[in-house]
Amino acid sequence: MNNRKQLAILAALVGINALLAFLTYAIFPLEQLAPGQAGMPSATVNIPPWLLGLAYAGIIIVLYGLLGLAGYWFAKKLGLPGVFREGAGWKEWLWRPLAIGLALGLLVVLVDRGFASLGDWQGFPHPPFPFSIVASATAGIGEEILFRAFVLGLWAFLLNLVLRRRGMTGVALGIANVIAALAFGAGHLPGVMVMLGVSSLNAFPPLALGELFLLNGIIGLVAGERYLKVGLVAAVGVHFWTDIVWHVVWPLINN
Repeated sequence: MNNRKQLAILAALVGINALLAFLTYAIFPLEQLAPGQAGMPSATVNIPPWLLGLAYAGIIIVLYGLLGLAGYWFAKKLGLPGVFREGAGWKEWLWRPLAIGLALGLLVVLVDRGFASLGDWQGFPHPPFPFSIVASATAGIGEEILFRAFVLGLWAFLLNLVLRRRGMTGVALGIANVIAALAFGAGHLPGVMVMLGVSSLNAFPPLALGELFLLNGIIGLVAGERYLKVGLVAAVGVHFWTDIVWHVVWPLINN
């Protein structure tokens, strides 16, 4: 019964992400969507928005559905909570991720301002409001399925094959969390390069590169810790609320 609940919630998360992707293309003008976030080449501008959204939603269902199932399998093999920890209540599902996400979002804003004060660097751009809310939700779900459930799970599974013989499963999980956090930072490079108008890593501002990996590394490690202890739902919550502060609240206040 627990497996059914886990898979049902995983399916709901993938379905919500697909629905938000469809609504994104159906509601928001294409020029508002950064290619790194939209995931579609510019040649698709002649396709009706609803059809583009439908196609992207289908891709999400297949891709993230398979990644989520693989991550769930890794979690079962490692004895991790998976989608959610059995017996965990709303405190672990909602309120603690909310508190952690808000605090983490504030930390991200402060670190960003600190980097901006070091030199000729104005900080990272943000998606326009209200698309920023949808982007925060889709990133919170999709990126946690990819980087926490799949990447962290895959590396933890592989490392544990070697380290468990020495009773070092905890070390395997910790290393996998670091690897997933680094991959999480690297995964943001293409989208940020597009938003900054940078064509190569050589032209990427050094301060921006350092900030990119530092901020995403911190978010990734914290989300990974929640994933390992409570499950995917908690990791999604931490990521979502961090992005709400960083990409929604802060730009509105700063402007």
